Amino acid sequence: MVTFLAGGTGTPKLLDGATRVWDPEEVAVVANTGDDVELGGHLVCPDVDTVLFAGGGVLDRETWWGIADDTTETHAELRRLAEEVGLGTAPRYLDAEAQTGGREIARWRRFSGVGEFMEIGDRDRAVHVTRTSLLDEGKSLTEVVRTLADAFGLDVDLLPMSDDPVATLIHTAAGETIHFQEYWVARRGEPAVADVEFRGADDAEPTAAVRDALAEPVVIGPSNPVTSVGPMLALPGFEAALEATPVVAVSPFVGDEVFSGPAADLMAGVGRDPSTAGVAAAYPFADAFVLDEDDPTDLPERHVERTDARIDGADDAERVARACERALASLTTDPEVAE
Repeated sequence: MVTFLAGGTGTPKLLDGATRVWDPEEVAVVANTGDDVELGGHLVCPDVDTVLFAGGGVLDRETWWGIADDTTETHAELRRLAEEVGLGTAPRYLDAEAQTGGREIARWRRFSGVGEFMEIGDRDRAVHVTRTSLLDEGKSLTEVVRTLADAFGLDVDLLPMSDDPVATLIHTAAGETIHFQEYWVARRGEPAVADVEFRGADDAEPTAAVRDALAEPVVIGPSNPVTSVGPMLALPGFEAALEATPVVAVSPFVGDEVFSGPAADLMAGVGRDPSTAGVAAAYPFADAFVLDEDDPTDLPERHVERTDARIDGADDAERVARACERALASLTTDPEVAE
């Protein structure tokens, strides 16, 4: 068994190759839920759904979001109606009382559907309606995700990091506190980040299924260390579990150049060096790293495997996954690492 920690697009891209290297039925994927939002009454789980749609063979691989060739008639009409009457299409938070009312899993991230600032496809929306309705029937998020995984024919075991609410909130240099989806989707990564908060994490718990998965060797793909992996590490006991098992991490940087996404700005915003060295400092529990062959970073106290770490397709993903496999193997044969 091997367990992957997934958020954003980095680790889902790696999974394309990981399922060639490992038997998919022996792979567990723990997905970040800090990015989730309730939009127009429906719970949207972006990082869970990227793995769900990729594994189900329907992911839009141009955007790494939503379902390929989906229509967006409902989304377009929601925006037309809002613009017609002057309501606009900017994110509209529900009020403070509503943020802690209703479904507990959606706390601190409830948005009105007016203007729908995130583009939701019509088939994609059916997933959100089904998920929310099953939650309303009393099922846990873990149970709901497993039901959806069955519907999409997933071979891997897809697990949300928690059945409890955790919301990733960005504190900006302008003094605002906004949800990550507003920061990244609506504002395109602006303004500057002053800090990142994982609201609710102290009172949340990894599920029993996640704890079992963390007892196996773990691979952290080239996901954003702050908002993709950070919400998981904020859960009580999560980092301790990683310290007790072999962990390999793939850097999302080549030196101080990030492959893609907001990782550099977010790491700088929380006071970490936006580089491979900064990732290593953020992951003190990681026993080994997979680095790009052009990465100048020296990690003398960690085992390092080097390869071309850019992932533009399944063959690239397999190459990086095989480097992860070698790194995991080294942890049981390298006496210095074992100590």
